[in-house]
Amino acid sequence: MTTLRGTRPFVTALAAAGCLVAVAACGGGTDSQSQANPAPPPAADSEMPGMTTSASPAGPAVAANSVDIKEFAFGPQSISVKVGTTVTWTNDDQDPHTVTSQNGNGPLKSSTLQNGDKYQFKFTKAGSFDYLCTIHPFMTGTVVVTA
Repeated sequence: MTTLRGTRPFVTALAAAGCLVAVAACGGGTDSQSQANPAPPPAADSEMPGMTTSASPAGPAVAANSVDIKEFAFGPQSISVKVGTTVTWTNDDQDPHTVTSQNGNGPLKSSTLQNGDKYQFKFTKAGSFDYLCTIHPFMTGTVVVTA
């Protein structure tokens, strides 16, 4: 077994420096600014997995009457239309997708849309209509219909 002379003090000093860096990074000091401005609490969404809130992660609804399906997403994710508007979804992905009301209890029920296929639905009453792709349930969207 080969040993290197004089490396033990260096290793000890390196370990001590690493500990000091770790303590400083964790806020071990008493910096008055960090005490006066504590980090904000985590968002409710990260505390309650699976829970939804009234705020859309994509921001406010965009006034539009068409939704593109590409790169495994609905875009825009949230749209706003007036009662009587027909909304058109177009699949621009190579993979098939659907447009289906969440929980299966809504008016949106497309067939499987292949590349280039379109689905249209005329909204006849006001409300907020959440939908998803049943093939890829992480793909979600909302249509907000106003009077």
